[in-house]
Amino acid sequence: MIDKPDRISRQSREMAAEGRRAYWALKMDEADAFMRQIRAYPVAECGEPMVPLIPAVQAAGVEVAFSNKPHIEGLPRLFYLRQGLVPRFLSAAREMNGRGWMIKVEDGYRTMAMQRGLSQQRQIFQTVLDKVRWECGLDVPPADLLFQRLAALVANAPKVGTHMSGSAMDISVLQQDSGEEVDRGGPYLEMSERTPMDSPFVSAPAREMRRQITALMARHGFSTYPWEFWHYNADDAYAEVLSKSGKPARFGAVHLDLATGQVRPVEEPARLLNSEEEIRLLMEDVLANRTPGAGRRNYRRKEPGDDVT
Repeated sequence: MIDKPDRISRQSREMAAEGRRAYWALKMDEADAFMRQIRAYPVAECGEPMVPLIPAVQAAGVEVAFSNKPHIEGLPRLFYLRQGLVPRFLSAAREMNGRGWMIKVEDGYRTMAMQRGLSQQRQIFQTVLDKVRWECGLDVPPADLLFQRLAALVANAPKVGTHMSGSAMDISVLQQDSGEEVDRGGPYLEMSERTPMDSPFVSAPAREMRRQITALMARHGFSTYPWEFWHYNADDAYAEVLSKSGKPARFGAVHLDLATGQVRPVEEPARLLNSEEEIRLLMEDVLANRTPGAGRRNYRRKEPGDDVT
């Protein structure tokens, strides 16, 4: 027999869980609708080259940290931004230092292979799959729902992936003196109902840190992707849609020549990087306790520009 206080406590927990599920679903639906806007938004690629951030930071004498974790399949991270965005980044970093903070750049430019592979990376795929199972209460969720949720968190076409434009970066913020991370309600790549910038499921101090960091980045011309608290970008389709400027984006998805910094537009930028069928098969792999993609190399297409020069 369950006594009344225990029953009330259980009901309260169930109601709280339902609220979290409803919020997650609402925000993921919003992100999906936003991605649809981006797919249709005009881009007038300006051809501006990219610049590596590490030597720029060293020359400017500002303190910035860079992730030392490899990218998918052991590839090195590519800490590049479009040339015109680098002074803005350095001024934001300098203001951070003035507050006793330090930007940690978690990710920058991504090749097509990087962007496509992130959706299939084991930890990311498993995390999103678990959230979708939790959302719909099914051990095997609908593949189309998983496909939609995954694409809201990891861009699934060059046209909608601003990391491929050289105009976006993922950041954490550290205390300059201790190196400890400023609490924003979760670490980089938190993928849950705490991920949207305005999440009510983080503490009031964490929400205030998100607000202050976003305001600082905005002072230097960077917008935030509202559904991820770590993503900042400028002068691309995200920025123009969010600001309602009506102007075509200056930066679109490009291939990068690492030797020269020159860029060239991606062919067929609206083409999906992972199909719904590929995601369904990966889900079956995971649910059968197999490594995502194991034995399924043929599911991943080789595209022009997968390898930068």
